[in-house]
Amino acid sequence: MKCKRLMALFATIFFILTLSACSGISVNRQASKVDNWTHIKDRGYVVVGVDDTFVPMDFQQKNGKLIGYDVDLANAVFKLYGIKVSFQTIDVIWNGFSKTPAREARVNFSKTYLDTTQVIVALKKNHINSINDMQNKALGAQSGSSGYNDIMDYPKVLANRIKDHYPILYDSFTNAFIDLNAGRIDGLLIDSSYANYYISRQKHPERFTEIDSSFPKEQFGVGMRKSDITLQRKINHGLDILAKNGTLDRINHKWFADKAQSPLLKK
Repeated sequence: MKCKRLMALFATIFFILTLSACSGISVNRQASKVDNWTHIKDRGYVVVGVDDTFVPMDFQQKNGKLIGYDVDLANAVFKLYGIKVSFQTIDVIWNGFSKTPAREARVNFSKTYLDTTQVIVALKKNHINSINDMQNKALGAQSGSSGYNDIMDYPKVLANRIKDHYPILYDSFTNAFIDLNAGRIDGLLIDSSYANYYISRQKHPERFTEIDSSFPKEQFGVGMRKSDITLQRKINHGLDILAKNGTLDRINHKWFADKAQSPLLKK
């Protein structure tokens, strides 16, 4: 996900991790070279940065409890080392964080634990079976999302076809599905990992269909400081263990049924 709020979160985390208004340049340089695994292990918990409105990766229930795919996966990895997880905004970003060249230049990433693509979700009755069927149709997308960025970055794929050559933007996919059901939009561009989650929670999931897009595939990884080599190695090792002992497969199935594409599970 490349949504604006996640980028704001990333910027905040990066700022907190590397800058201090009263510390000076020498402290900043020193902080960027510290391998924090020993410190994390000694204190007994790791702080994971999240966007707690990002359904189904990290989000709050009505009682305030944080749940989600990334919550389960982060807890499972660090449980292997006897470390608790505090979901805030400091040590690592574990929040459906897409790998991009710009981000890789500033942070270290773990192994890719989830591959995703962009799909168009539509009602079957609208007979939208390919991108070509979106000609002059109203398309919805989440504001600032990967889907929105792809629409704008690759205009020949969708922007040049859809109504007004611009998508209707939503703050959440929940609101987008309301409009899709009401016929105010004809299709919704959404990450494949979340499409099944949202469709399965609709009143009549059998009424929906998914159409593949030709936008580039995304890779989700855990983001951390460039200096945290040991932390990166421990997370990668933890992910490998979970892939081998079946935990990753169980978490995948819990949140995405058979739709999850995890490269760590590929033989």
